[in-house]
Amino acid sequence: MKPGPAARLRALLADNRLLVMPCCFDALSARLIEAAGFGVTFMSGFAVAAARLSLPDTGLMCYAEALDQGRSICQAVRIPVIGDADTGYGNAINVKRTVQGYAAAGFAGVMIEDQVWPKRCGHTLGKAVVERAEAIARIQAAVDARNEGQDILIVARTDARGTHGLGEAIARAEAFAAAGADILFIEAPASVDEMATLCRAVPGRHLANMLEGGRTPILPLQQLQELGFALAAYPLTLLSAAVRAMQDALADLGHGRDPSARLMPFDELRRLVGFQAYEEEEKRYRQG
Repeated sequence: MKPGPAARLRALLADNRLLVMPCCFDALSARLIEAAGFGVTFMSGFAVAAARLSLPDTGLMCYAEALDQGRSICQAVRIPVIGDADTGYGNAINVKRTVQGYAAAGFAGVMIEDQVWPKRCGHTLGKAVVERAEAIARIQAAVDARNEGQDILIVARTDARGTHGLGEAIARAEAFAAAGADILFIEAPASVDEMATLCRAVPGRHLANMLEGGRTPILPLQQLQELGFALAAYPLTLLSAAVRAMQDALADLGHGRDPSARLMPFDELRRLVGFQAYEEEEKRYRQG
């Protein structure tokens, strides 16, 4: 029997090499990440809310919508996928149900955060976090769901750096680790020194969020590994690239220019979405 998504992610983490995670927003972007040779991806809540609903990442996308998008992503690729599950969509019991649903959908990992609901992008103004005890209870519930039979890794995120300072964020990360979280994510450290401090202060696997234009410095991969990070997520790189490419193609069309020089060849696009594999499989059942 082939190892499941969580087992494959654990094996990648066991190599102790930085895992680079371009973030996906639909099945096609996930397949492109896999085809480019990356070993893991992350379903970005910001990117999914934008691509699926054309709405901001402010809690407007519900659990069912995120789960539905995630199921399609997980079915499209063989590499492990970590899914953004916001705050878990309710109290501790809701968190457990969310973890169970994400595991059943095929996710290798699930991220739970400590913002109040409705949450918002971690690099924007106006966010707030729940009290530390409630934040710990959410992660404990997620860990309990994992320990009760869900084969999935728990990514514990805190946004307290932006609201209470780095010290409180580190204290929460320590508590999340003690509760049994598999991966720790202190969102939006504001300097390289802060990034180094949080990795030194809390033993465990840390995730760095490399958001272009955000509050955290964008660092070379080698430096991220040297600082102590285990994973580097690029949440909006592909979405931003796709939007710019579509705008450029639309501008060409709007000005009467031929956009074909910008485009993927039709045969390559057909192969990417599976026409060639479909046609080969179809031959097996052709009559006569």
